[in-house]
Amino acid sequence: MLAKNTPSETPTVRSHSFPGSVKEPFCLFENDSALKSHLQYQEAKSGGKEAAVELIADIALDFLIQIKDKLPDNSIFVAPHAREATGDNAIPQVLAAACAMVTQGQVETDIVQITRVFHTGADPMERMGLRAQFDGNVIPGARYVLVDDVTNMGGTLAELADYLLARGGLVLAVVVLVNAGRNKHFLPSKTVIRNLEGRYGNEITEIFGIAPSALTANEANYLIGFKTADEIRNRLVKARKETSLRLRSKGIGE
Repeated sequence: MLAKNTPSETPTVRSHSFPGSVKEPFCLFENDSALKSHLQYQEAKSGGKEAAVELIADIALDFLIQIKDKLPDNSIFVAPHAREATGDNAIPQVLAAACAMVTQGQVETDIVQITRVFHTGADPMERMGLRAQFDGNVIPGARYVLVDDVTNMGGTLAELADYLLARGGLVLAVVVLVNAGRNKHFLPSKTVIRNLEGRYGNEITEIFGIAPSALTANEANYLIGFKTADEIRNRLVKARKETSLRLRSKGIGE
């Protein structure tokens, strides 16, 4: 099982933004209703590989064929997944395998997510306070395409992109089934980032371990709604309590 991401852990600072060429992901849906309504969704979400294969074949294969010529050649497709996949969402890794099959690329299986972030049902501040961490070998100069089933604020994919970029990998595109973020772009406007830096200085990095320039558009747009750093800190404290209560209600962390 993935380790729980707790406030006592100290992930490295996310300092790399998505490359300018990766403005938004290739996506099939803008909400998750069609995904969740598939008969195999629950089993696939709970780690059923065969269910995930059936789900991807039913809803995503035609989409992947349509976009294959837009994806970079000789790509390595990498999805957030646990080293021990039992009980973990099987959809992202199966989607990555389908991408590789359609484009004649490769699937990365060595890079794994080592923290469990419990983002399902979380609000924006909870998501920002629960950062994904990764481990595994990155090939310098390799051409990576990030893959996931659903993205909301883009934080997990941003952490994966940062991990690859910090180790010399190239991030060339993103493929998701559902882009559920309010802002469909990954890159925030330069004006919003300048305003955050001018208002908070280094405090965003101190609070979250994320450089303002490495925020996603949805993260940056969320934070710009706060007036002071103390207001952000207080909301983060409250969010961590909400996370604890939410997980306990599901029998996690007891």
